[in-house]
Amino acid sequence: MTFPALNVFHMPGLDVRDEDTSVHDQVYEALANLLIQGQMPPGKSVSLRTLAGGLGVSPMPVREAVRRLIAQKALELQPSNKRLRVPSLSEDRLRQLMIARQWVEPELAFRAVASVTKDVIIDLKADDLRLMAALAKGDVDGYMQANHAFHFRIYQLAHADLFLDMAKTLWLQSGPFMRVVFGRLGTVQLPQDHHQELIRALETGDAEAVRQHMAEDIHEGMELMLEALKG
Repeated sequence: MTFPALNVFHMPGLDVRDEDTSVHDQVYEALANLLIQGQMPPGKSVSLRTLAGGLGVSPMPVREAVRRLIAQKALELQPSNKRLRVPSLSEDRLRQLMIARQWVEPELAFRAVASVTKDVIIDLKADDLRLMAALAKGDVDGYMQANHAFHFRIYQLAHADLFLDMAKTLWLQSGPFMRVVFGRLGTVQLPQDHHQELIRALETGDAEAVRQHMAEDIHEGMELMLEALKG
């Protein structure tokens, strides 16, 4: 199984001079973004020192961020050499992620309906246009960024912090697996998503339809990951 070539330590947007956010939190967000964007493929190991060097910070805040990510099962420490890696792919792990995502994320989308405004719809349509443009160009990074923005723009409207934290953790764990899909299929072979149906249901305030379309979107994406793993 092959993965696209990646510049794992290209981390734009990290500014440790930002006084409103601690260095520890900024480092955590940078590493979390790498995982969500799939820039650390499953099974690829890396040292804490290398991560710190890529971020341009000392090992201390990286160590704290890594502890949080290990607790979220997004990273694991290899006892043999003390290096870090994304947990290896397994069918059982992917199926668990599918079940969890299909429960948490449609519920968040359902709860978000009451807070949707015209501006939100405009932003969602822009996210989806960026996503479709990235698919057409085979732009993996662009696709994953736009897809993440689309989903979490909805989820944040739910005002359900517990469910939102769960969704973030699930994306940390499933993000690297998306690279398997792109490595085998390429973006142009991916099926159409359910974003347009979601947008229409959000516009009309049909909460049950929103729940259904979100569940379908997640199911199809996770099924692709399973197919890529088996292939």
